[in-house]
Parts: sequence; C-alpha cells; structure tokens
Amino acid sequence: MSFVTDLKTLIERYSSEHNLTIRTSTYMDGAELLASYPADVDLIFLDINMTTMNGLKTAEAIRKTDSHVSIIFLTSMANYALEGYKYNATNFVIKPIKYVRLKDELDRWQRNYRTEDTASVLITNDSGKYKVYLKDLRYIETFGRNLLVHTDRDNIVAYRKMKAFEDELNADSFIRCHSGFIVNLLHVKRVEKLEIELTNGERIPISQPKRKAVMSKLAEYWGGRL
Repeated sequence: MSFVTDLKTLIERYSSEHNLTIRTSTYMDGAELLASYPADVDLIFLDINMTTMNGLKTAEAIRKTDSHVSIIFLTSMANYALEGYKYNATNFVIKPIKYVRLKDELDRWQRNYRTEDTASVLITNDSGKYKVYLKDLRYIETFGRNLLVHTDRDNIVAYRKMKAFEDELNADSFIRCHSGFIVNLLHVKRVEKLEIELTNGERIPISQPKRKAVMSKLAEYWGGRL
C-alpha cells in the first residue's frame, strides 16, 4: 500500500509542477482493476508482483478488450521485461521509482503516446467488458431491445437505450441519421438519396425528416477537416 501511495504522490507532484489535470485511481490487484475497468483511462502503471492476478496476466486480459491504452510495468526484477513486451508495454520501470524517473516517463509518454484519439466508451454485456475508442466506432443500430455497436474490429451488443448512448458520444462527430441508427461522420464516404455509404462499403439508412440535418452536419464536419 505504501508503494501505491508514494506513486500517487509523485504523480500529483508532476501534475502540479506541469499545471496538468491528472485523475488517478488505485487498485490493489489485477482482478480489482478488471472488475471496474475505467473507460477513460489513458495510462496504467501496472505492478507485476500482485496478489490474486499478477501484472502480466492482468495485461493479457486488458489487451483482449483495450489495444490502445498505455501500460508501464513496475517491477523489482528486470528479467520480466522481455515477457512483458508481448503485451505492447510502453516501458518498464524498476522499483522503487524516484521522481526524476517518473518525470522522464510521463514526459516521454506525453510526447510519444498521448493523442487526441483516446476518447472512448465502455460497454458491458454478458460476454465481458469492452473499451471502444470512438474513432473505431462506425455506427450503432437498434438490435431488438438493445443496441449493436459496429466497430472496426467486431460488433458488440450493448444493453442501453439509443438516447443514453447518444449522450455519451462526441456530438461533433456523430449524428442520429435515423430513429434506429447513429453514424460516425469520420467513416462516411458519401450520401446518396436516403443512404449513407461508409468507407468500408456498408450502407446506413437516412430517414427523410433527418436528411437535411445530416447533410448540414456532414458539410460542417468535412469543412472543418479540410
């Protein structure tokens, strides 16, 4: 517990010195982290030596649903490094960690890994938890009493109402083009009559009452990206 407290104190010092807002959450083992995995996490300091589920097993589980989050392993044994890089680790830090090393790691991470493409939503269903980055989300459609979220990797069932999901999305990049569909403008190739063609060839319906709003929003979105 002392190490976790010390690390949090060092991160808070970095936050204060660099005038950054950094929100931290602490977990005592890998199982606890996975049970309440945060949708908006950007960087995880992951101790390899943990009870219940060690850091390597935790990283393996994380990578099944979150391929983008940065992971810095913490260990007192350097020989774990090669094994940890199987899970696309950002780096390894030998414990105990000093402030100068933490500062170097966070400076490096901000230069090389932090991007504007980390906005995400967390979807939980009977199969598990899925962190979906908004840039990878193509569209959402009603699916019985639930929703089906179409991403670049797979399709995920979400036990939510369309309006509640819509409220979680970036209003600048998504639009409700039909009562049963929300589309990500990033993936729109063109509009033909009452259909949107996506960059992967899929076609999404537009309801007649929403067509004008869709065309206006799309023109604004494309204009802003030129």
